[in-house]
Amino acid sequence: MNRLLALLAFISIAVFLLILAFKVPSPDLVIMILITLGFVAYDLATSSGKKGD
Repeated sequence: MNRLLALLAFISIAVFLLILAFKVPSPDLVIMILITLGFVAYDLATSSGKKGD
């Protein structure tokens, strides 16, 4: 269940940031969005594992 909620949260933030990137196509902003999504993906992969739910 934790992994499902983490995935839902990742999808939500990714959709929000990708809409922002398409509406405001500044190269600096796109780079920061990609870095942010990378950090969020890393956090999803490392902290939502099976640890005795």
